[in-house]
Amino acid sequence: MTSQPVTIRHLSTIGEFREVVNLEHAIWGYTDSGDVVTVPVFIFTVKRGAILIGAFDEAERMVGFAYAVVGMKAGRPMLWSHMTGVLPEYRGGLGYQLKLEQRNRALAQGYDLIEWTFDPMQAMNAHLNFAKLGGVVEEYAENFYGESTSALHRGTPTDRLIVSWRIDEPHVVRRLQPSALVARSHDVAEAPVVNVTAMDGDWREVKTIDLTVSERRLWIEIPTGFTQMQQQSPERALQWRLHVRQMFQAYFAKGYRAVDFVLQREAGFGRYLLAKKE
Repeated sequence: MTSQPVTIRHLSTIGEFREVVNLEHAIWGYTDSGDVVTVPVFIFTVKRGAILIGAFDEAERMVGFAYAVVGMKAGRPMLWSHMTGVLPEYRGGLGYQLKLEQRNRALAQGYDLIEWTFDPMQAMNAHLNFAKLGGVVEEYAENFYGESTSALHRGTPTDRLIVSWRIDEPHVVRRLQPSALVARSHDVAEAPVVNVTAMDGDWREVKTIDLTVSERRLWIEIPTGFTQMQQQSPERALQWRLHVRQMFQAYFAKGYRAVDFVLQREAGFGRYLLAKKE
């Protein structure tokens, strides 16, 4: 985490696009150029409405970026935020700043929806997407990107949750207030946890899963430190991936959607809150 000042601005030159490509390699550790967005793609998508913004330190070094392309959903224009990345030494707030600036620019262009994917096993990303930004998820995409060469993603299928960020809706505006406090009702606190987990050696494991819960709200638990788990205990990581896939797919099929995430960092886990759609 850093408190160093940064400047966020629109990117439009070939030199800036090359800096973004360098950041893609530095942030995700790709070993195959087929996994990165290339300079020609940035050129034509930005020319036709993509939002590409970069964060620069005081030395004018690019330390983060966010990239969203124009898409369609249900016959209406929207933005698909393909990448938001920050160098390790600048994490802890810059990703949030980039998303806020992306939102500001999207609103100025008349959009009301931004969507993107994230790994459901990444607790810190879940905390950002739900607790801080107010995203909602109804779609689970199995092995969405296929096999990845990224050091962060290698070893398990690239399953993803698809976040819908309705950037001008009241619940999102409330979440974005600097002093926003999230009040959770009694039935949320009492909602059942679908999967019972416990520490087994260095890592948590799933002991039991209940796919028969029918309460209005329920929790799905994941461990923290999944990237390290993939590197140090790939069998356990794959087991977690498949368990979480099973739970999300089962409950989404029953009409639930993910609406919140609570991070218990010291306890080593986080929980998704799922609620039945009205």
